Amino acid sequence: MDKKGLAFTHAQLRDIVSDYPTPFHIYDEQAIRENARRLLSAFGWCPGFKEFYAVKAAPNPYLLQILRDEGFGADCSSYAELTLSAAVGLKGENIMFSSNDTPAHEFQKAYELGAIINLDDISHLPFLEKTVGVPELISFRFNPGPKRTGNAIIGDPKEAKFGITHAQIVNAYDDARRRGAKRFGIHTMVVSNELQANYFVETARSLFALAIELQDRLDIRLEFANLGGGLGIPYQPEETPLCIEEISRAVEKLYEEMIVENDLHPLNIYLESGRFITGPYGYLVTTAVHKKDIYKQYVGVDACMAHLMRPGMYGAYHHITVAGKEDSPLDRVYDVTGSLCENNDKFAIDRQLPEIAVGDLLVIHDAGAHGHAMGFNYNGKLRCPELLLRPDGSVKIIRRGETLDDLFATLDYPGL
Repeated sequence: MDKKGLAFTHAQLRDIVSDYPTPFHIYDEQAIRENARRLLSAFGWCPGFKEFYAVKAAPNPYLLQILRDEGFGADCSSYAELTLSAAVGLKGENIMFSSNDTPAHEFQKAYELGAIINLDDISHLPFLEKTVGVPELISFRFNPGPKRTGNAIIGDPKEAKFGITHAQIVNAYDDARRRGAKRFGIHTMVVSNELQANYFVETARSLFALAIELQDRLDIRLEFANLGGGLGIPYQPEETPLCIEEISRAVEKLYEEMIVENDLHPLNIYLESGRFITGPYGYLVTTAVHKKDIYKQYVGVDACMAHLMRPGMYGAYHHITVAGKEDSPLDRVYDVTGSLCENNDKFAIDRQLPEIAVGDLLVIHDAGAHGHAMGFNYNGKLRCPELLLRPDGSVKIIRRGETLDDLFATLDYPGL
């Protein structure tokens, strides 16, 4: 029996597929809205709390509009992400721009929009000053190095390219103030897709400690502490989901002990979650088109790694439901594969599933973040459509699928 539920019945899915052939990504609007409200409610104790949705997770303006309507800002790291955010009406300090080897034109765009600029290195400050000037509000990304451990996706903080060291941090803020900055924030992110709540509590502790240190050493009072993203989701059915209310209660306790007691209140708390907000509420729907029985049993589908690269890239687990067979015994073992000329083009390896027939619909779960966003055109594969399942059960196409014309649009060659 399948252990993960779907946002639609088998009959509803068949109706959707009759209008929108597979493969496609589909997002559950109602569930995304409810999850957004839950996060905001959990941190309701902090009047200045703000979630800046990580645009990289699902860069679709329709999804950004939904989250903007729920009170979210946008976390951006590129010109395109800034442009998308502005298109849905986000501007000013509703945008957090975290630089990372950033070219001048991207700093210029962030500055024009009035975004909060979060610098990745102390050397970026004079570059920013030369490019657009130093804004009134500036933030730095902190890399704790040996003081913290990372996880499998981001790795050891000492090996990560992101952020500035503790030894550099006082000089960074002092230099920013000398160059004209008057308001300050701080940011860090040391894990990705983490399911241990204590990681995020300890992140808050480390940033609160830096707020105290900057006040004591430079008389600089921080306006915000951005705890970053990295909140994980239970890709595997047996994993326990994070309790955001539990994390919030622990952060609030630290806030009282460290920020209030040191007369640093108010300090706004920010997050930049992406996966946690939309990840569980997006699905990649694909059709079984071939079966192959050699040394192993294979099910070939009409989606491929170009539509969801995490399993091939990371060996990541994504649960698979065979629509209409949720109650059938999981008595077959398959590799579920795509059609790329690469052996790692597999959505599942040695996965226990019900018996699959050609024509069955397979629903790949937790594709609402880092799914369509990480698509590519290797082998000339075309990125598939994105659909939105509305609260009333209707379906809206929010990105059409690519065509060969799109693929060849940048070529100037006779006959194409």
